[in-house]
Amino acid sequence: MVMAPPAEPGMAWDEIDTPALVIDLDAFERNLKRMADAVAGTGARLRPHAKTHKSPIVARKQIAHGAVGACCQKVSEAEILVRGGVDDVLVSNEVVGRRKLDRLAALAREARVAVCVDDRQNVDDVAAAAARMDVRLDVLVEIDVGAGRCGIAPGAPAVALAEAIAEAPALRFAGLQAYHGSAQHIRDHGERKAAIDGAIAVTRETVEQLAARGLACDIVGGAGTGTFEMEAASGVYTELQAGSYIFMDADYARNRKADGGPFDTFEHALFVMATVMSAPTPTRAVVDAGHKAAAIDSGLPETFNRAGLTYKKPSDEHGVLAIDGSNEPPRLGDKILLVPGHCDPTVNLHDWYIGVRGLGSDDAHVETVWPVAARGALF
Repeated sequence: MVMAPPAEPGMAWDEIDTPALVIDLDAFERNLKRMADAVAGTGARLRPHAKTHKSPIVARKQIAHGAVGACCQKVSEAEILVRGGVDDVLVSNEVVGRRKLDRLAALAREARVAVCVDDRQNVDDVAAAAARMDVRLDVLVEIDVGAGRCGIAPGAPAVALAEAIAEAPALRFAGLQAYHGSAQHIRDHGERKAAIDGAIAVTRETVEQLAARGLACDIVGGAGTGTFEMEAASGVYTELQAGSYIFMDADYARNRKADGGPFDTFEHALFVMATVMSAPTPTRAVVDAGHKAAAIDSGLPETFNRAGLTYKKPSDEHGVLAIDGSNEPPRLGDKILLVPGHCDPTVNLHDWYIGVRGLGSDDAHVETVWPVAARGALF
């Protein structure tokens, strides 16, 4: 049973029950436009990653701003996206197991669906599923461009795997998946660029070797919020898979730009809203948001626009605010906005987005409530 949302449209923002996942709609919309403007004219297409938001509503808004579709990591996410009105989905991951592959292939009857492989056995299994469902699936070869996660070696091994795809009657070779995930959070711009330059080089070589064998890459996909401008300028990548830009978590904000300044291309637009439930001493307050409200794999949440307050010592249902020189000490019942360290797993902890218009103004109010439709879609 899904819980009722913690707010309703028309409510004042400070009436929202907490903990709640709040979107600053004004900042969110500016982020949508900034990414669309940044990609325009580069020759690359935007295919944002839906693992960030797990919402067909958000994906459709990205498509309305020029995105060609969405990508996701799981078959269940793809199912929810397609049934929510997204008609072009790439599962930018390997899918293993007959049941999952049959679900994926069946989904290709409803929308354009693509998937990644990095193993010959998986090619055969994907082809068998496509044949069982009487569809033709687009398949990308994932290459390891430096992240050390999934992906076959670039060059000759990738070419051999692409040829196997091209020879399978139920499959179509669609290109390369070349995502360097670990480069996204390298703080120094020069070091980050060096990592991506290496990824671009091996990807370009692989594309050229494929072309020499008569295999064209419609999609050369990768890039994330931390590096998308580099891949967009490469002349190699055709699709950019940035996702976190719409929300901009605290971890991405720690990156630096080329001039050493803060990575402020996008604004914080996603918050965990908490309530001060205890204020026992002048140096300590406690909010009702702990481990079950915000992920901490990329660091603790940070308080937003409340100088002198530091979130620390979370437990299951509590978070401590250390008060140090605050000009506005928190009082019982105060609402506190927390910027999550990592937006993706934080989103997966909540059933609802509460969209607030005019956040920070006297007229701040709940404008919309959206379900986190693919919450828990892990299989």
